[in-house]
Amino acid sequence: MHFVKCRKQGAALLVTGLLSLRLLRTQSVCHSLTSNPMIFLTGAAGFIGANFVHHWLGQKDEPVLVLDALTYAGNLESLAPVASDPRYHFAQLDICDRPAVAALLTTHRPRALLHFAAESHVDRSIHGPGDFIRTNVQGTFELLEATRAYWASLPALEKAAFRFLHVSTDEVYGSLSPTDPAFTETTPYAPNSPYSASKAASDHLVRAWHHTYGLPVLTTNCSNNYGPYQFPEKLIPLMIHNALAGKPLPVYGDGQNVRDWLYVQDHCRAIARVLEAGRLGETYNVGGCNEVKNLDVVHTLCDLLDQLRPKMDGSSYRAQITFVADRPGHDRRYAIDARKIERELGWTPQETFATGLRKTVQWYLDNPDWVEHVTSGAYRQWVGKQYGAAA
Repeated sequence: MHFVKCRKQGAALLVTGLLSLRLLRTQSVCHSLTSNPMIFLTGAAGFIGANFVHHWLGQKDEPVLVLDALTYAGNLESLAPVASDPRYHFAQLDICDRPAVAALLTTHRPRALLHFAAESHVDRSIHGPGDFIRTNVQGTFELLEATRAYWASLPALEKAAFRFLHVSTDEVYGSLSPTDPAFTETTPYAPNSPYSASKAASDHLVRAWHHTYGLPVLTTNCSNNYGPYQFPEKLIPLMIHNALAGKPLPVYGDGQNVRDWLYVQDHCRAIARVLEAGRLGETYNVGGCNEVKNLDVVHTLCDLLDQLRPKMDGSSYRAQITFVADRPGHDRRYAIDARKIERELGWTPQETFATGLRKTVQWYLDNPDWVEHVTSGAYRQWVGKQYGAAA
């Protein structure tokens, strides 16, 4: 691993993080990574991005440079398994800092930029929408502008080969009734939360930069992801964490909200495939074909924990389920029609919800140190604010 240091306007772009002190003693900071092809990944110390790093380096020889601000959900421990890999490089920066992004693009000349960076949790967006507008809207704008200038400067062959891949969400489409057909790529946008509205805005910016400036973009809209390294504010890791800690398992409303669950490694395979062969300017929906009610998810998790980590007294984790007041504007149902990516690119999910959930629970059981480190005092304060006494 190399930590990348660049300078802009006389100020050093410093690299920090849990691993930095150890690694900086043994690895030199480089000013130019490689003349060979590489890809940039924004926000890849987060959940989906970190999983993509593991997937990519497990399949490809091509180096990656991770750009991440290391906010609350960005965690270098999620990248610890690849920390010594010479193909992995990291720079701490804010995507709103256009000069810093531009300097890295010019210096290291990636062939593609994959944009994972986002504030991504609906509950947090309700309490603090400003952060979502800044990162998801302003940050995407600054990134597009830095990338557009870089792309315009490339020689003809490199310019033709370059790609900007924007990773987004099915929440931009709004909510479905029980009988509505699943979201397709042509479903009108109808975001209902500050989070989904900010992601919808970013999608529109990416589309506009393609149609106005010719920037070679690709967009993916995914359903609910789950799997290793997910910050425990989301439903599945929160339930696992609380169950093992003997705490209540807070379920919003009546628990009948439906989500289409996508195992994160299946999502990573889809992103890699879109990068490889997606048609420029196109959007690809990525779903797991697993529509499950929230309460059924929690029941299944409890049953898995009863098998894999049974309580000493023999009771079921289901006894910890507690219903709490529903959150404002809670979308009732999401469902993805992923036939386009299957038809055009040959991608289908490999995991069922049953197989993916078992792998997820086992990962959290096998990695208690990771969970302990991310569930800090700030995390506990947020959970208490969100779920009240039920947390």
